[in-house]
Amino acid sequence: MNWIHSTKEQQETTAMVAESARTFAETKIKPHLMEWDEAQHFPKDLFREMGQLGFLGALVPEEYGGSGLDYQGYISIIDEISQVCGSIGLGVAAHNSLCTGHIMAFGTEEQKRKWLPRLATGEWLGAWGLTETGTGSDAGGMNTTAIKDGDFWIINGAKNFITHAISAEIAVVIVRTGEKGDAHGMTAFVVERGTTGFSSGKKENKMGMRASETGCLFFDQCRIPDSQRIGAVGDGFIQSMKILDGGRISIAALSFGMAKGALRAAQKYSQEREQFGKKISQFQAIAFKLADMAMQVHGAELMTRHAGALKDAGHKMTQESAMAKLYASEICVSVANEGVQIHGGYGFTKDFPAEKFYRDAKLCTIGEGTSEIQKLVISRNLFKSSFR
Repeated sequence: MNWIHSTKEQQETTAMVAESARTFAETKIKPHLMEWDEAQHFPKDLFREMGQLGFLGALVPEEYGGSGLDYQGYISIIDEISQVCGSIGLGVAAHNSLCTGHIMAFGTEEQKRKWLPRLATGEWLGAWGLTETGTGSDAGGMNTTAIKDGDFWIINGAKNFITHAISAEIAVVIVRTGEKGDAHGMTAFVVERGTTGFSSGKKENKMGMRASETGCLFFDQCRIPDSQRIGAVGDGFIQSMKILDGGRISIAALSFGMAKGALRAAQKYSQEREQFGKKISQFQAIAFKLADMAMQVHGAELMTRHAGALKDAGHKMTQESAMAKLYASEICVSVANEGVQIHGGYGFTKDFPAEKFYRDAKLCTIGEGTSEIQKLVISRNLFKSSFR
């Protein structure tokens, strides 16, 4: 990966961050993996610990209490954690890229100083709300509204499938302030927990990512000051699309990290399981499966780190982040599937990690833009470049 870094110091920092995240995942997450999954327990205290280690303010400048890492360091944190548990990796990604990232990218200096230190250190957990029950991919058709009332805004409506919906102390939400379907008819606001009219729904009972908390945000005559508006009125949707560019890098890292974990588990099992007098890793059918899995993981990581390098350099990377997210999420499902197959019947039991990777993987092709939406983004960009 040396081609990504411009200095030896950056390479050393990334390696050090990766080792720290790897150690944390092995000692603090792995022992509780199935306990949290079975109970759908969201380990909020764990996130406070990760905040103290700098994982929750990975991209936040040091002046705001963050780690000030580049995208390579951030990708490595998600990668290492996700190799052990996708649920925790997803939470780290959502907190950093979406809520914290939105305030960092578009907040005023006063807003950054007010909220970023609490988010970066893990004192506060963040949520980000764009999706609604009837408007998933069609975000422009959202029904949640904010009406101006003097120096305040009154928000009414609901957001659905929100990570950290119940436990977050703060949420960045994008709501309609203009006409439905108008790309300039939506605005972003920060809403703090405890605000009158702001509440959460029940935790969703999910197939996978069960230790990651998912729920609804409800707004009933929720009154917030104009000082909690992020950016100009009408810029919310445009801001969100830029935030999702970076968020897709996070989900790509989550995806190839889980795929690495599934590959490692399959490789380990193949060297332990014997059939017909030899390790199953010695059979060409299994060895070739592992070779394909390793190639896919390697390709996904290269694409993700390339998109991260473009982001660090300040280049537009909508196309590259969409490609990385699409490819990494799809190979994550494929690698996890083959991991179960290599384990045979044991892959269908909870005694081995293969089945959890299999359940968790599917979310990656849905969250932060489905695979179909990524293809839409990619194809549109192809035609734009073709006619320049």
